[in-house]
Amino acid sequence: MRNKQNKHLGIEIDPELHYKLHYISKYYGRSANGQILYLIRQAIKEFEKTEGTIELPVTTDEK
Repeated sequence: MRNKQNKHLGIEIDPELHYKLHYISKYYGRSANGQILYLIRQAIKEFEKTEGTIELPVTTDEK
């Protein structure tokens, strides 16, 4: 079941990139979505290692 607090991100990619993403994902035993999330987390980790932690804005929960 999808977490309603998670954000959705739609992207367009060319067929070659799509095929290669699925190939790599399958190789590592991940879904394409899981592979993309892994790569995003790695990029953020590397960025924060060199540039410092990215602080999240403080928000209030509105219900």
